[in-house]
Amino acid sequence: MRILLLGASGMVGQGVLRECLAAAVVTEIVSLVRSPTGVRDPKVRELVLADFGGIGALEPSLRDLTACFYCAGVSSFRMTEAAYAAVTYDLTVGLASALCAWNPGFTLIYVSGAGTDSSERGRSMWARVKGRTENALLALPCRAFMFRPGMIRPGDGIVSKTAVYRFLYALLAPLTPLLERAFPDRVTNTAQVGRAMLAIARHGAAQRILETRDINAL
Repeated sequence: MRILLLGASGMVGQGVLRECLAAAVVTEIVSLVRSPTGVRDPKVRELVLADFGGIGALEPSLRDLTACFYCAGVSSFRMTEAAYAAVTYDLTVGLASALCAWNPGFTLIYVSGAGTDSSERGRSMWARVKGRTENALLALPCRAFMFRPGMIRPGDGIVSKTAVYRFLYALLAPLTPLLERAFPDRVTNTAQVGRAMLAIARHGAAQRILETRDINAL
């Protein structure tokens, strides 16, 4: 499988990258990043593009993909809805639309989040925007699946780029393994997310929106 990974430097993306590297079925990982990450592996081809809006320049390198694991995103903290939507909706849907056009029938897996609002009318700004993004991606002419994980336990050595999340994960680190066992429907880990993505890329899934319990079941 030839996998396109977005967000390889983030917490979820780092975990997904590890699983892709370990999977014999993955022949190449095309990592699309805004700045070099320093990752060196024969299976990884890193493409640096400061502005994802210029994705058309990379079209020849982004054909013949088996799947796209979209793990990129930003926190809505202190952002206006317009600014958050520009990154979360406009950029994501524009990029995904291009990928679907270049790779008919490929699989797109988008990491959203627990509490995403599919109605697009709720009180939570981030949940509305994520819901609008999910709905647009599900309407694209490709096999699209939405991941809505709740709490995610990072693998050893993996950290979030977001300061608030780093603080919370450090605070909860001693309890997270216990919570994962006690609440398997609400807590997952970066390795499980990566393995679930690979399973769907190979075999698909019965539902197109997957909550934590669905991710852990794959």
